[in-house]
Amino acid sequence: MSIFVKYLIAFLVSMVPIVELRGALPIAIGMGLEPISAYAVCIVGNMIPVPIIFFFARKILEWGKDKKVIGKFCSWCLRKGHSGGEKLQKKAGKGLFIALMLFVGIPLPGTGAWTGTLAASFLDMNFKKSVIAILCGVLIAGIIMGLASMGLFGALGAATGAPIIGTAGV
Repeated sequence: MSIFVKYLIAFLVSMVPIVELRGALPIAIGMGLEPISAYAVCIVGNMIPVPIIFFFARKILEWGKDKKVIGKFCSWCLRKGHSGGEKLQKKAGKGLFIALMLFVGIPLPGTGAWTGTLAASFLDMNFKKSVIAILCGVLIAGIIMGLASMGLFGALGAATGAPIIGTAGV
């Protein structure tokens, strides 16, 4: 597989909801991509859907909640967005920017840029401030996942005696 294809895979995986950068970065490092370049590619991929989600997802979900085929999924997403927004608002008070950043920065499923952006949209947060908070959160999550991935793959290589590409010197 060419290096371009590997970076493309990492880029596309980082755009997928729930998986996002949290899944894409370990995949990229596991494929032997250079960690800093993989980090940058995954951040860009994770951030591309943010404006689309902020401005359109809520409208599409509200439109689809009554439709036969997609109604349950749209309703679930709306509940997730509302509950995420309410939790952030309760915990944050006036520190909503920091709360959103930390919410996105915690590398757990359901706390990434997609959910954070949807929550910001439901809370009618300022777009520019939301994007900055989400970007900061993605950067934090990327650092955590990158270090964890390099440590994990480095440890696997040490345990098996096989060098893992992309973890040399870590």
